Amino acid sequence: MQKEKMPVTMIEVVASMARGPVFLAGELMECLITFTNPMSHLSTSASSEMLAWASAQIHCQFHASENRVALPTQGNKQDVQAESDTVLIPSRGERGQCVLDTPPKILFCDLRLDPGESKTYSYSEVVPSDGPPSFRGQAVKYVYKLTIGCQRVNSPIKLLRVPFRVLVLQGMPEPPFPQDEEVSPSNPFLEEEEASRRDARPLERAMDMLMATTSRRCPHMFNITNMRGKVAKFCIFKTVYRLGEDIIGTFNFSEGDIPCLQYSVSLQSEEEIQQQYQRRPGQTISVTGHGRHLESCLHTASSHFSLPIPLNLKVTF
Repeated sequence: MQKEKMPVTMIEVVASMARGPVFLAGELMECLITFTNPMSHLSTSASSEMLAWASAQIHCQFHASENRVALPTQGNKQDVQAESDTVLIPSRGERGQCVLDTPPKILFCDLRLDPGESKTYSYSEVVPSDGPPSFRGQAVKYVYKLTIGCQRVNSPIKLLRVPFRVLVLQGMPEPPFPQDEEVSPSNPFLEEEEASRRDARPLERAMDMLMATTSRRCPHMFNITNMRGKVAKFCIFKTVYRLGEDIIGTFNFSEGDIPCLQYSVSLQSEEEIQQQYQRRPGQTISVTGHGRHLESCLHTASSHFSLPIPLNLKVTF
C-alpha cells in the first residue's frame, strides 16, 4: 500500500493506493483520498474547516537533458498559476513538459469538516494506453503522477503529487487469447462468465501474455574468439525475460584453443537518441550497468552464471 500525505493549513490529506505504485497501461487505477481536520474537539482553538473544492487527475511529465537532447523550440510558454486561480494545473511548478494528462475529476465542492472529522473519497481512472512507459534515463525521463488539488476559500491551491510507475506492454492481443497461447492453469470450478471477465482485465491478460512469451526456451549459441583462435562457446537459453527473473548462461571452454583466465558478464541497458534530436553529431549511446558476474575459470572445462534482472529496471521499449 502506498500513502502520501499533505497538510492544507489545518486540513490533512492522505492518498492511499491499495494495489501499490505500479500499473499497466490500460489498467484501472483506484485511490482512496482522505481529508481530515486533525484538531481535537477538546481543544479550545478548535473550529470547523471549509474546503471549496478538490479534484484529481493523472499526468505524465517529460524532462530531457539539455546536454544530450536538442528539442524543437516551443516559444515562451509559461506554466504559472495565480494563487487565487481555481483552475487546477497538475504540472504547475514542475520541470519539463506535460506530455499526457487525463480530464480532472471533481471529488467534492464545499466540504465542511468539524474538529476530528474525516471524509474519504474514491478516485478511479484508467491509465492511458497511448502514453510512454515510466522511464528514468540519462537523456530523458518520463514520470507519472496522480495530482490531487484542493483549495480553501480565499486561499492558494495546494497540490499533493503521488508518483507511480507505468509499464507498457506492446502487442498485447485482445481477449480471448488464442488457445495455444493460454499457459495459465484453468479452474474447472470457475463459472464461464467469471472466467471471461478475468480474461477481459488488462493485468491478467498481460500476465498471461508475459508467461506465454517468456516461458519459451530456445538456446542461442555463440562462439567467443580472438585473433589467435577460439576461446569458448557461450550458451544462453532464451532472449526474453521478465523483470526479477534470472538470466542463466553457460560457458564451454573444452572446445577452445586459447586458455581463458577469467570471464565477466554484465547486464546493461542502452539509451539511444534519434539523430535529429542529438545535441552533437555522432553522439554516443548511453550505457548503464545493472549487474556483473566475475569468475576465474583457468583449467575449467565449463562454467555457468546467474545474473538477476532488478525489479526496478526499465523495460525494453
